Order: sequence, then structure tokens, then C-alpha cells
Amino acid sequence: MTAGQAAAETPGLEADNPFSEPVWDTPHGLPPFERIRPEHYLPAFEAALAAHEAEIAGIANATTTPTFANTVAALERAGLALDRVASVFYNLTGSHTNPELQAIERTIAPRLARHGSAVYLNPALWARISAVDPTRESLSEEEHRVLDRYRTRFRRAGADLGEAAKARVAEIAARMAELGTQFSQNLLADESGFVLPLTGEADLAGLPPFLIAAAASAAKERGGEHGHVITLSRSLIEPFLVFSTRRDLRERAYEAWIRRGEGGGATDNRGIIAEIVALRAERARLLGFESFAHFKLADTMAGSPDAAMDLLRNVWTPAQHQAGAERDRLQAIVQAEGGNFALQAHDWRHYAEKLRRAEHDLDESEVKAYLPLEGVIAAAFDTASRLFGLRFEELPDVPRYHSDVRAWRVGNADGSEVGLFLGDYFARPSKRSGAWMSAFRSQERLNGAVTPIIVNVMNFARAPEGEVSLLSFDDARTLFHEFGHALHGLLSDVTYPLLAGTAVSGDFVELPSQLYEHWLEQPEVLRRHARHHRTGEPMPEALLSKLLAARTFNQGFSTVEYTASAIVDMTLHLSAAGEEGLDVPAFEADALRRIAMPAEINMRHRSPHFAHIFSGDGYAAGYYSYLWSEVLDADAFDAFREAGDIFDPETASRLRKFVYGAGNLRDPREAYTGFRGRLPSIDPLLRKRGLAA
Repeated sequence: MTAGQAAAETPGLEADNPFSEPVWDTPHGLPPFERIRPEHYLPAFEAALAAHEAEIAGIANATTTPTFANTVAALERAGLALDRVASVFYNLTGSHTNPELQAIERTIAPRLARHGSAVYLNPALWARISAVDPTRESLSEEEHRVLDRYRTRFRRAGADLGEAAKARVAEIAARMAELGTQFSQNLLADESGFVLPLTGEADLAGLPPFLIAAAASAAKERGGEHGHVITLSRSLIEPFLVFSTRRDLRERAYEAWIRRGEGGGATDNRGIIAEIVALRAERARLLGFESFAHFKLADTMAGSPDAAMDLLRNVWTPAQHQAGAERDRLQAIVQAEGGNFALQAHDWRHYAEKLRRAEHDLDESEVKAYLPLEGVIAAAFDTASRLFGLRFEELPDVPRYHSDVRAWRVGNADGSEVGLFLGDYFARPSKRSGAWMSAFRSQERLNGAVTPIIVNVMNFARAPEGEVSLLSFDDARTLFHEFGHALHGLLSDVTYPLLAGTAVSGDFVELPSQLYEHWLEQPEVLRRHARHHRTGEPMPEALLSKLLAARTFNQGFSTVEYTASAIVDMTLHLSAAGEEGLDVPAFEADALRRIAMPAEINMRHRSPHFAHIFSGDGYAAGYYSYLWSEVLDADAFDAFREAGDIFDPETASRLRKFVYGAGNLRDPREAYTGFRGRLPSIDPLLRKRGLAA
């Protein structure tokens, strides 16, 4: 067996199917991407599902007295083949899909959902899990946690329901899988199908050289019909909205951006959302909860929708006030320039950049010159090295699913292997928008010393061939954010797969990622790594000072657009409106009216393209978690400040033990208290965002 991977037996497959091999004889056990063809997936899924069904039947129908070893640990050892096929497939459907993979996804998603329901609603299996008596066994702390999490999962899946209710819960799960898949594919179709051609110098007015180059590169990637295009990739459209002096083109681009998923026709997501919300409400009611939001938050750090909404309201009021003051200053610039119009949402970024230049003498294009992609990657790696003693070695010749993908071996200071890190940084039509972390393999020790293979996927604008790709400071922050998630997966140090890496409470999972962003903003890190892409000279102190002084600039806007999305998400899932036929735009508009949403700002994610909450259940009634985790991360970074060293070894050691390396070994409140010695205060968050009185 290749070091770092577990054997995944998949009987019944043709020998030429790479998934028939128990282990892959590739460097570090990476999937042999170049040998896996679309036609391999369905047979592999079917064989792996059959194998898992047999494993589950063996556990559920055993006649021996149920013990942790023969029931819970056996469950943890089951399904390795299915996990392997699904991890490869679903990583590719997000980052490098095609019509063949999309067709397979539509077929297999409900099949996997029905399989999951069959496991969690199996009465014999649930009876054995319920009968495991920890008082008769000498279970470790981790084994107690695994048993508790399995019992919680089974109950929340409906294991205690009657047969008719179980059947309906299973039907709902299968239908939800179909709907989530269709939502994602509709969104990708809308995003990849739109281009705004820029023809002639007039259309390029105001655009800095880096953006013109990126628009040319995007045009080439889209077939070269136009010399320059703007796509709906955030790294293209946001700077276009900042710099373009063509108000008409800004409006066209912005409208396409905010109308994704509601253009009518085959890719319209509004009907899908109505059905999803109705099904979630029905499932929650079957499980005995007042609403889907109550169901979702019962197993989180917040504990209840009231606690989450209290936090959102506490932040909303000062953010709304701050945004109003920002709007007035932007409108004053419009009038001073002779603009005879009221500021609109598609104007905000453009005039905010002018205000930033006026107040802070800060030019985003000047900052980008000191943030080449390579330099920001090096900064993220160096920070991890100084905090946790990690070493990164790039591997030039390993399997990869796209030529853009890069791979690094991650090791401890003593040379022992931590895992593999893959970076996929550039936007392309085959990739869904956004940025995320995922795993091709998660860390565990139950099936051998299994090391993780973690991937970060971004959508940065690619520079033309031969030129350096430059990042905005927001792009650099995104890279640090996702690398924080990656470290959560890489540094995982648990025995049982159920608890590994990012498998934690939804409102705790953003702590490692958001906390990691803090190091990017430290002068010590920027002085070391923010270097001019041509000369290698460090960022001038004057520019560094201006950049850091502007950290809370426009935070009213940023906080309002985020918090509005979180409030609408929670309001949707506290409501049963979907059961009477939900009018999505009307519901959204009413929810925003009730919180007095500023007319000049839109939600960060309008419902028809809100993939966080409708491509799956992950962040549904949980988008608040970014803010909840920000309370944690702002308070957590203060621990380093209080130690007098942003790389303090003792503080970093506690951070690795209780946060980055701990997976779901502990309740999140216990984990945070283990690191910090107490629960957090909201005050550091308000200071961080410049919203403190």
C-alpha cells in the first residue's frame, strides 16, 4: 500500500477502470486523473454503492452484542471506496466540469441521497448504535465523541421516526439532491454564458493596464472572438465596476452579475428555491422542529436562530449607520463632478475607489503591483511555517486534473509528511465561481496513517502569457482565507474519519480561515512578502501605511451587503412561506424592506444565485456563521497581540492543538475555551470592522 492512503476495495469493476485498483500507485496516492474518463464514474459509483450496502448490512445484521468496535468503528471503516469515487468526482464537478460530468451528476446525486437515507434510517443499524454501552467499555475521549456524533447524526436524519415519516424524509433527501444539483448547474451556465465585449478604446475607458490585460486574457480563453471581455468572475467584474468610467457598461455588467439565476428560461432558479425552502420546512417539521432554521442551529455553537439573529442585529445597526455616512460622501463626489443622478448600486464601487484615493491617497492598481500571485502564495506558506513549523516543497511532476493545478508536499519541521496541498488559482469556464477548500483525501489513523490531500480553488483573473498575475488586496485576503481552511484539513490530527479536519460545527468552521486572514494585514508579513512584481523592491513604507490605514474603509458597505444576505437566509428558513408557493424576489424585497436596506447596496448574494445555501444544505440557515466566526477570529488574534508576538510559539501551539489540528474532537465552545481560556467578546469584531462607537 502506498504510504498515506487507505485501501479502497471496489469489486465488480472492469480492470481498466482506475477505481478498480485498491490503491493508486501514483506519487502520494494522488488520483490518476489522466486515466480517469467520464465513463468510469457511473460503474465505479454503482460498484462502490453495492460494496457499502453490503458492509452496512453486515454491521446491522450482526448477532453479536453491539460494541464500539463492531458497530461504530466498523461504520467508520465502511464506505472507503464510495468516499474515494465521490471525492474525485465532486471535486471535478466544481472545478473542472463538462456536459458529460454534469449528466452523471444529475443521475447520481439522488441515488447517493437515497443511499445515505437507507443507512441513516436503517432500524437494525440504529438499534445497534443505540445499544452500544460506553459504561461497559473503556472508551477513549475521542471514541466517546464519535459515538455521540453518530447518535446525533442518526437522530437528526430521522432514525427515531415512524416508517411513513422515514419514507417521506428519504423522498425529500433524494429530491433535494436533484434540486441542489440543478441549481448549481443553472448558475454555472449563467456565469459561463455571459460576456461583456469591450470593443474599442471607448469601452476600455478608465481601466488600468492590469485589468485590460486580464480582459484580453479572458477574451482569448473564450475563443478570441473579441479583443477584451468582462466575465462574471469576481476577479474581473469587481475591478471593472471599480475602474470603468463608462457608467452604461458598469450597469450592464452589474445587472448581469446580480441577475444570475433569474433570467427566465431553463436556467432560472426561482422555482427551485421555492421547492427547496418548502421541502426543508417539511423535513424540519417531520423531525419535530419549528422551522428549518431551528433544526439547523440546534447542532451548532449558536444553538438557536435567536442567538444568531441577535448577533446579526447587533452588527446591522452600526453597519447601516456607517453605510449611510459612506453613501452621503459618495453622492457628494457625484455632485462635485457634475453628475446629475442619484448614486446607484452599480456606481458604489467606482465612487468608493475615488473616495479612497481622496481620503487615503491609495490606488488599488498601485497596491496590486506589489501583490503578485507568487508572492502571496509565499506569504501564506511562510506564515504557516512560522506558526506551525511547516515546510512546503513544490512537486512539478504529479497527476493533476488541469494544467493550472500546482502541488506541494507539506511536511513538519522534522521532515515527516503532513499531506499534499493543491492550488487551482485561475478562473475558467469549466469552474464554478467563488473560492473554496476541499479534500481528495482526509486525514485519519483508523485505516492506517492516512495523510490528507487538500485543494484550494480560486477564480483569479489570469494575466496574459508571459506576464505576472497580480492580486488585489481582497484577492490576497481570499487566498489567505482559503489557505486557512486548507490548514484546518492538513493539520488534522484525529483517529476517526468522522471527526477529521473541517467536519466541525458550521459556525466554527470559518474560524481557522478568517483568523488566518489577520496575518496578511500585519506589517511584519507585508514588509517581507509584498514586493514589486518587476523590481522585487518591498512595498514602500508610505504605501504600506496607507494600505493599513484604509483597512476599515467602506466597511459599512461590506458589512451591510454581507449581513443582509445572512438575514434573508435566516428569514427564509424561519418561514414556511415556501409551502404556500414562494415568490422569491417578493420575499427577498420584503425582508430587506423590514430591515431598511439601503437602496444603493445589494445583498452580496441574491437568492437566485446564493449557492452557499441552495447548492446544498451546508450554509442554509447558516450564512450567519461567517459573522459568528468573525467574533471568534477577532478575539482569537488578540491572543497573539496580548502575547506581544504575532508568531508567539506558545499561543500558536495552543491554536494548533485546539483549533487547526483538533477536528471535531470537542464541542466548539470547549475547543475555543481550550485555546483562549474563555469564550469571546464581540468588541474585537466591532473594532476590526471600524464599527465600534
